[in-house]
Amino acid sequence: MEKKSKKKDKKDILNSKKGLRNKETNIISYCFMSIFAIIMVYLVIFNEFLAKDILNNPYNSLVDTQEDNVIRGDILASDGTVLATTQVDSEGNQTRVYPLGSVFSHVVGFNNNGRSGLELSENYYLLSKADNVLSQISDDIDGEMYEGDDVYTTLSVTLQKAAYEALGTNKGAVIAMDPTTGKILCMVSYPSYDPNDAVDDYSTWLTYDSDDSVLLNRATQGLYPPGSTFKILTLLAYMEQNSDYEDFTFNCSGSVSISGGTKINCASNTVHGYETLVTAFANSCNSAFATIGVSLTRAEYISLVSRFLFNQSLGVDFTYNESSFSLTTDSSISAVEETAIGQGQTMISPLHNLMIASSVANDGVMLKPYLVDKVVDSNGNTVISYDSEELGIMMSEKQAEYITTCMKQVCKTGTGSAFRNYGVSVAGKTGSAQYGDGSNYHSWFVGFAPADNPKIAICVILEGGFTGVSSAQYVARDVLDAYFGY
Repeated sequence: MEKKSKKKDKKDILNSKKGLRNKETNIISYCFMSIFAIIMVYLVIFNEFLAKDILNNPYNSLVDTQEDNVIRGDILASDGTVLATTQVDSEGNQTRVYPLGSVFSHVVGFNNNGRSGLELSENYYLLSKADNVLSQISDDIDGEMYEGDDVYTTLSVTLQKAAYEALGTNKGAVIAMDPTTGKILCMVSYPSYDPNDAVDDYSTWLTYDSDDSVLLNRATQGLYPPGSTFKILTLLAYMEQNSDYEDFTFNCSGSVSISGGTKINCASNTVHGYETLVTAFANSCNSAFATIGVSLTRAEYISLVSRFLFNQSLGVDFTYNESSFSLTTDSSISAVEETAIGQGQTMISPLHNLMIASSVANDGVMLKPYLVDKVVDSNGNTVISYDSEELGIMMSEKQAEYITTCMKQVCKTGTGSAFRNYGVSVAGKTGSAQYGDGSNYHSWFVGFAPADNPKIAICVILEGGFTGVSSAQYVARDVLDAYFGY
């Protein structure tokens, strides 16, 4: 009995040790399985959400190595016109070529001495391959170069050329979009450069004074006082705070002095006389709008401007600078007066101004502007396509309709004289934004057409000192002429 007991004890010990080994094996197996699962999840997250940003990062030195194995994809206009392509010689040397040169310089960008524009924002796809990973590995082993994906933009060659020619040699920018979709139709900035020369001239461009910089995309990065175009938001603020806004009247004597503030003059001290809200907007009456601004509840005014994305991200997928608005509930009467007419410390980009006008055109809904329509691989398959995306409801349809009425009046009888008797109805707002010591001004125009069924919204800024054109609205008219075939 004792011998059997010893055998049983020995067997139990062996079974116990075996179970312990099995348990340890299982733990190790589970650990490896967990690590594998984590790696797989990370790879999915990386490829889905992180890869594009990392590959587009200009500080990523591995990109240069990857470009040695890739024939960079093309960038094309909406009609298929090639805006950027890669030529490969008999020895395999690659040269990036921009067939339309400076016409598309800022929006397409360059890929020599760094990257900018779409060359930067779409770098991930331009260096991507249609085939699967195994095929890529096979090509790497064989030393074969593969073709990157092609990027089809929303840009119109016709409108881009019209905007470029209309702007001429004046510093400034033109940007237009379809307000019902968010598709950017053209984007021009001047001073410009020829991206074909970037390999030789980039270091020289860096030495230019900031005011003369050719590398600054004024359409998206330029910040300017909005001038009277800001009266669109002041008008909306008054409408939201006064249900009887249609009963507004004002008697303009050419200037206004409000207790605690400074004297505000209308342009050229023009006496507008009796005005309604519509005519005060059409005449761009500083006296009326300074008075309106002071009457507003500050906190609500500030909240409305914040709703329109000042001091925050615009949500677009390309390089831009945020607009700034500094009015507070403690600001002086003078600051409120100046802010209400688009002066003071407020700064805005043409892109942002376009988005505000487009939200009026689109029944109060602000859409995200975008430049890329789709990405197509070397086999002709669509890799990804883009569609409209709402950024928010900025105003009611009724409010948008009333502001449209005011903007139509600008072009019928007010300051928008370039569109009197125009072929289609245009809704717009002009602006003259003083800067520096106040003796110089930038010229603005924002608007859309046809006014009652908008297809195109446009924003133009002419920096002070412009020549060959009397104001921004005439540049806008040339672009609309091209759009409507006039």
